Amino acid sequence: MAGTINKVILIGHLGDEVKMHYFEGGNAIGRFPLATNETYTNKQTGEKVTTTEWHNLVVRNKLAEICEKYLSKGDKVYCEGRIKTRQWDAEDGSKRYTTEIHVVDMTFLTTKKETSPSMANTPKPSTIEPQQASSEIEDEDDDLPF
Repeated sequence: MAGTINKVILIGHLGDEVKMHYFEGGNAIGRFPLATNETYTNKQTGEKVTTTEWHNLVVRNKLAEICEKYLSKGDKVYCEGRIKTRQWDAEDGSKRYTTEIHVVDMTFLTTKKETSPSMANTPKPSTIEPQQASSEIEDEDDDLPF
């Protein structure tokens, strides 16, 4: 294989609300943490162990606005995107780095905002087509501490 690929697929729960930043010209960027869990059994103790990995997600423009409108902390989403690392100079002069997932496709699996009475006359996310993002909603109860 001669080419390379940078593709990430995640299913997880939002760890916080979507934080938005708007730019001149109408562009927008949204950022939020996503938690994914791994559960395994410790062979020595027989005890189940769950570890959580946190991912920094970035959404842009129309997809960011839809995420801000419909998603809240604890919601479950399916995301596809690319890994990108940013670098900047800190105030103390040192170089700082962060790794982010730049989302290009997303499906809403559960949303708390969708079930609220105030959303009764609001169109479902699936009626809006942001940058190829699908937003199908399924009812699913999870016992999460979010």
